[in-house]
Amino acid sequence: MSEQEAPSKAETERATEFECHAPEAEKVFLAGSFNEWNPEATLMEKSNNGKWTAKLKLEPGRYEFKFVVDGQWCCEANCHASGECPQCVPNDFGTMNRVCEVA
Repeated sequence: MSEQEAPSKAETERATEFECHAPEAEKVFLAGSFNEWNPEATLMEKSNNGKWTAKLKLEPGRYEFKFVVDGQWCCEANCHASGECPQCVPNDFGTMNRVCEVA
């Protein structure tokens, strides 16, 4: 009888899809606590309907993120999120971050 190995880190991580609707944008990047807030680390892909997407394999936990739409940081394109946005939380810079919970 052989020992069973524990699942690897890659096997326990799930693909999380991020979406941003910005039909007029030339480039959209995803920056957050999962990539050290690097504004050029994760280029999103544009679909024909103007939706930008990126899939990342993340370990379970809570992540904060923003989109970088044509060089402008935002929670969502054309969104001027304030405290009433249920998917956003205030950050140390006086703006808002989106939140993603991975189970």
